[in-house]
Amino acid sequence: MLTATYILVSLSVEQASIRMSLLALQKYMHVQLRQQSRLSLAQVQYAGDWLSRLYQGGYWRKVEMYLVPAIRQAAPHADGLLNELNGLNHVALESINVVQQRAGAAIDHSELQAEQLCAAIDAFCAALLQRLEKEERELFALARKVIVGEAWFAIAYQFLAHDARAQEARRGKAQVLPFVLSAPLPVALPAAGGSVETAADGAASALPVPVQPLRAQA
Repeated sequence: MLTATYILVSLSVEQASIRMSLLALQKYMHVQLRQQSRLSLAQVQYAGDWLSRLYQGGYWRKVEMYLVPAIRQAAPHADGLLNELNGLNHVALESINVVQQRAGAAIDHSELQAEQLCAAIDAFCAALLQRLEKEERELFALARKVIVGEAWFAIAYQFLAHDARAQEARRGKAQVLPFVLSAPLPVALPAAGGSVETAADGAASALPVPVQPLRAQA
């Protein structure tokens, strides 16, 4: 069915974009962190902020907003797979919690080793990359089996409305800031004692993920 194919191709494009963001952030952070043996509180908070942005942004994907609800409605027996996907989200969230806890510990007494933060970032990225792969390999295949007829057209309409709202939001931002330069990747991690706000301001447009309250708790 052409409508189903259109939807799944659109989702694959979205998946690829998120995968690139995860891999780029992982590589960038490693390059920055390898230059130092220990990190300041500001650096740990900066890294934790980026992990949180990526995690929260996952809930605004079309897969989460439109495909998963349609699958739940069409196939209640799919709870096993959906629970596995949510479990990977919890693994990623736990990595964020580790970073935040280490930041809290740093307030009390010591600086943090870079390799510890790298391990948390790796665990975060690995969990979300595994989820993306599982969605493409299993969730999309399940969707083709259980979603039929008019349900695909309803999802396609939701996609079109979603894209229209996103385009309108971009147009509104362009009217306020007509000359916004595109940023490559986040700016370098702030040096020890530097300001998180200063670094975050320079990185704000690198991985544009909406910031919303976390919807899951590990």
